[in-house]
Amino acid sequence: MLTLASRVDVMNRLGRAMADPTRSRILLALLGGPGYPAKLARELELTRTNVSNHLACLRGCGIVVAEPEGRQTRYEIADPHLAAALTALVDVTLAVDEHVPCIDPACSVPGCCDTPAGTGEDVS
Repeated sequence: MLTLASRVDVMNRLGRAMADPTRSRILLALLGGPGYPAKLARELELTRTNVSNHLACLRGCGIVVAEPEGRQTRYEIADPHLAAALTALVDVTLAVDEHVPCIDPACSVPGCCDTPAGTGEDVS
């Protein structure tokens, strides 16, 4: 049974993984099925070293698993429940109305609330 502390740890690990745009792109690619570092690097237009470093982070967080296949390593989402949850989360995110302003005065998301990232100042 998960304790409150372990649930917080899970949330922190997921948050860390999704907070980085490159890791998010890799996770989205892996939602489509297993991937290999070289192929992911080509598809995402990243260096193989960059992809490998991010995959190591995702693996360390327990979000992806690595399976050796000869001279290659196949990466995939660690658990089908996690893949379903990430898919559901993306579906919710995609349904957000981009025209509704953010209510967070400290919002630092570029393009949100028509403010420069991190300033909280209106540019209209």
